[in-house]
Amino acid sequence: MAGGAAAAAAPPKRPVWSDHGDAPFEDVETTPVYARGKKGGKKKSGGGANEGWEIFKTIAFALIIAMVLRILLFQPFTIPSASMEPNLYEGDYIVVTKWSYGYSKHSIPFSPPLFEGRIMDRAPQRGDIVVFKLPRDDRTDYIKRLIGLPGDRIQMIDNVLHINGAPVQDATITGEQLTTMYGQQITQANETLPGGRTFRIQDFGPGGDLDNTPVFEVPAGYYFMMGDNRDNSIDSRVDESAGVGFVPAENLIGKAEIILFSWEPGASLWNPVSWFSKIRPSRFFTVLD
Repeated sequence: MAGGAAAAAAPPKRPVWSDHGDAPFEDVETTPVYARGKKGGKKKSGGGANEGWEIFKTIAFALIIAMVLRILLFQPFTIPSASMEPNLYEGDYIVVTKWSYGYSKHSIPFSPPLFEGRIMDRAPQRGDIVVFKLPRDDRTDYIKRLIGLPGDRIQMIDNVLHINGAPVQDATITGEQLTTMYGQQITQANETLPGGRTFRIQDFGPGGDLDNTPVFEVPAGYYFMMGDNRDNSIDSRVDESAGVGFVPAENLIGKAEIILFSWEPGASLWNPVSWFSKIRPSRFFTVLD
């Protein structure tokens, strides 16, 4: 009887329930140390494979998102030459908006022939800084300013741009003499296109090879491009076989909007010192006209 009474008086073992109340866990306080954690049996194999698959999926999703952003929204470019000075310098890292003119096969990397023409087409504006595929190979990325629209007549006469028979207004900038690194004199002017778009151009003065040209009549569905550095730009003033010629609307990639970063020529990814010695912080986040 005494033994039975003692057993009856012992408190019942307290169950430990899961968050959902559907299964008891071990009572850690009453389970011997050597027995804790053994109830589940052997650890399941294949954890490494599952972890590798999750990493692969994460990378795949990141690449897909980056590709969608690059095709539909933005694309970065590095300026490789001086043809757009004084507005874009070699080493400027710019961002181009892809939706500005709609989408063509050239909006997609490697320009696959998935469709012809443009989807969601929007006409560019005179004076836009445009990135496009070079017509003669449909592969090389070029950047110039859009000067002539379909139906326009473009001509250079004595170093002055003429659009539809009228000279374009420009105002020469006075002040300190500007020269190139080779000592060559530079003339800069603020040029105002029909419609009121004003931007700065530069050249090496009269006598350049492209200072006098024939009249270029821009065909329907094409555009006429020129560099802002007028005497140092191979553009639509030069026939397609050696230069740019007329640019088909399908070849437009997007509109240059902003200089994100900038480094002087000579900066190298493999030379960390040049990241700081060649940096041009004054050009960071410059909105393009």
